[in-house]
Amino acid sequence: MKVFLTGGSGYIGKATIAALIRQGHEVEALARSEAAAGAVAALGAAPVIGGLADLDVLRTAAGRAGAVVHLAQADSGEADLAAASAMQDGVGAGTYVHTGGTWVYGDTDGVVDESAPWNPPPLVAWRRPVEDRVLERAAHGGRPVMIRPGLLYGGENRLIDIFFTAPGKRAGVIPYIGDGGAHWALVHVEDLAELYVAALGAEPGAVYVGVGGVNPIARDVATAISRAAGIEGKTTSISLEEARDRMGPIAEAFVLDQRFTPARALAELGWTPRHTDPLAELARA
Repeated sequence: MKVFLTGGSGYIGKATIAALIRQGHEVEALARSEAAAGAVAALGAAPVIGGLADLDVLRTAAGRAGAVVHLAQADSGEADLAAASAMQDGVGAGTYVHTGGTWVYGDTDGVVDESAPWNPPPLVAWRRPVEDRVLERAAHGGRPVMIRPGLLYGGENRLIDIFFTAPGKRAGVIPYIGDGGAHWALVHVEDLAELYVAALGAEPGAVYVGVGGVNPIARDVATAISRAAGIEGKTTSISLEEARDRMGPIAEAFVLDQRFTPARALAELGWTPRHTDPLAELARA
């Protein structure tokens, strides 16, 4: 199948292109710069020059494809919905896979699944109207599928690296917020990429949390990454106020206590995470 993908030169995108090609799919990937075009081409995807604001480009590329995977992050909810709508218009009855995130659920009060109520921090509150509109297409002949990834690790690590590993290396100690007891719903980037591929065969309107099913506490994550950073076991608590000063609004997301099961994706898509010991992998990253 031909798949059109946004965000292909990013952290999740690179892994997803590789997974799609391994499964025999032909991939076209949006690229807003020469560097991005070169990156997706090196992975085996055909670059489509443009950005998320180029709605005609998105619609046309989606129209050539049997499925669309939207990974890129737009500048606002309005921009994300406009891009999603253009691609859904283009792909028609083909599968359209949209990316959300588990932070929209807020604190989960135990292990939950996709049906848990929303209680998003302000950082991601904009997602609700976008996701509702995307999923509405299922009632009108479309094939929308929603993936809500947990906090990613593996490879570049991205958010963990930016907000914890890198500043921790500079300071000689890895921070965690408060008592570090908040559970993090982690997922390895390679497992998440395989979930996107599996989601191409999902039922219209399906929603899946992209999580590995192992939810360690933040303090233990900090200890693991301190070992990988060469500052063996050195961690420190910082207050939420200090975290806000250092990190901005995303600090509110890092203190969410979240535990999820991937049982729905296992049952409906046959997707099984292969990376089941995140602390060990983070300690040797």
